[in-house]
Amino acid sequence: MSVVKRLAKLATATVIAGTVGGAAVIAAQAVAARTRNYAKPDLRLAMRSSIGAAGKPPMRLVLLGDATALGVGVDRVADTVGGQLAALLSEGSAGRRVELSSVAVAGSRSPDLAAQVARALVGPAPDVALILVGTNDVIHLSGAADAAEHLATACVRLRDAGIAVVVGTCPDFGSLRAFAPPLRQLLGLRSRRVARLQSAAAGAAGAVVVDLAARTGAVFRADEGTLCHDGFHPSADGYRVWAHALLPAVEEAAAVRRTA
Repeated sequence: MSVVKRLAKLATATVIAGTVGGAAVIAAQAVAARTRNYAKPDLRLAMRSSIGAAGKPPMRLVLLGDATALGVGVDRVADTVGGQLAALLSEGSAGRRVELSSVAVAGSRSPDLAAQVARALVGPAPDVALILVGTNDVIHLSGAADAAEHLATACVRLRDAGIAVVVGTCPDFGSLRAFAPPLRQLLGLRSRRVARLQSAAAGAAGAVVVDLAARTGAVFRADEGTLCHDGFHPSADGYRVWAHALLPAVEEAAAVRRTA
């Protein structure tokens, strides 16, 4: 056997061994990630809240989506992304009251938005709907294109009901300590693909889009305190970072809604 053939055979064997070994490492990391002690949903966080002074017509803000929209990882409504966003909106609108509600469900994927939209349309119509979804589409390896289509459908239904829509795209999985490298990097690549498709689909459906990974990913990578104890869900500090990133888009959507 020539030297070239020996080298080629050795290279092939090395690639195969590396692929098998890498797959075994990733599989072991996935098992470890599944057995972590994750923060649990607190049903009290789904309660309606009123933030700010009375006396003016309130701005109604409803959150839809997964555990991040519900606020898993913190113990108080005031520390959730919705609570902190409502406080910022109240401070920035000359004391206007914000009526905050959530129909989000922990563990939801994009196809689950259909039921949440139906719930959001019951009763007085919200002025602005904020959708945070995508993390479970990444974890469960759901079809990214199909997930984006479900998101777009939800946006269209809300807008047809006269509700302004803001979408915070899938966060940066490359910043999540719940996953060890290289699984973290692989999920990071998938989360960016999901976010890109979400941005295109939601934008085409008339939503105001905020790229959370681009706007806040660097902060989450640098500061471990932006995640709660499980290394997956945001902490109060992490939700505060998101609230500030989402604030301009929600204010823009609310202004358009008032004009309409």
